[in-house]
Amino acid sequence: MNKVKKKLAFGCMRLPMTDGRVDEPQFCRMIDRFIEEGFNYFDTAHGYIGGQSETAIRSCLTSRYPREAYLLTDKLTDSYFKKQEDIRPFFEKQLEWCGVDYFDFYLMHAQNAGNYEQFQRCKAYETAFELKAEGKIRHVGISFHDTAEVLEQILTDHPEIEVVQIQFNYLDYDDPAVQSRKVYEVCRRHNKPVLVMEPVKGGNLVNLPDAAKQVLSGLNGGSIASYAVRFAAGFDGMLCVLSGMSSIEQLEDNISYMKDFQPLNDTELNAVNKVVEILHSKDLIPCTACRYCVDGCPQHIAIPDLFSCMNTRELTHDWNPHMYYDIHTRDSGKASSCIKCGKCEKICPQHLPIRKLLEDIANTFEH
Repeated sequence: MNKVKKKLAFGCMRLPMTDGRVDEPQFCRMIDRFIEEGFNYFDTAHGYIGGQSETAIRSCLTSRYPREAYLLTDKLTDSYFKKQEDIRPFFEKQLEWCGVDYFDFYLMHAQNAGNYEQFQRCKAYETAFELKAEGKIRHVGISFHDTAEVLEQILTDHPEIEVVQIQFNYLDYDDPAVQSRKVYEVCRRHNKPVLVMEPVKGGNLVNLPDAAKQVLSGLNGGSIASYAVRFAAGFDGMLCVLSGMSSIEQLEDNISYMKDFQPLNDTELNAVNKVVEILHSKDLIPCTACRYCVDGCPQHIAIPDLFSCMNTRELTHDWNPHMYYDIHTRDSGKASSCIKCGKCEKICPQHLPIRKLLEDIANTFEH
């Protein structure tokens, strides 16, 4: 892992496109600049851009540079195998699609409580470590989308895991639905190096409200995106931060502040915290997540977690809140499960109209 040269990784899920195809000439130019400036980590998966990401990497990276010039990560996604015997042939095809003999990192993709059983049943971890023993993988890890409790279970079951990729950014840091901080702390307790995804939350921490932009612009220290990426990269144990770059302009901006990386200073951290305050001052549900309402709910609805999903949706309008809604209703009640008994409202210190809010959430996430 000491071959990771710098803390910025090229995420290949949002590549430059022309007429529905990867713009390979532009991708080649971006790769050339990336490597020229001393960066070397690239991340892909078969599902990215309908398989085009892997083949574009072969055309633009692996066929043009010696193997020691780059590190390449690929992933095993649950939709591409149903039994253990499916895994090795799929892996071999990935090597072929990418044009390499081995992957530097190979991750069990998007691990969560819903698909973990499949990876266990099909012995995906065991197969990956067999491939490592054969020299076809250098490091085996996971990418992760679930609660800290689930990650704790996975890392306890599989202490041999070498690296964990998590969603981590300043807005999700203390979000009770995403649990970035808690998930990161589990990684640290298990001494696992961390790869960061979604440092700008799919662009949402670039497309900020004007008041939030003004806070960061007033620092005169870099682009809006730079504060989000540097926030994530500045924590202990962060191996590198993935950025899904789709233009040469985005690449040059990232290079400008990550070539000689400096963590956020106190002034910049205070500004980022102010941005979080501004984002949370929007028309959000003022739940403090005390969870008094959860203990007495006869339908076992994780009410604060569902409120958090609703708030995140109001702030970002991206797909992640829907994914986390599914996670938080997997083993407990959905918003529509509410029988309107009113026990929650009687105990809520914030005196929230919880029954009406759950009705709104059901209409938003379940229809």
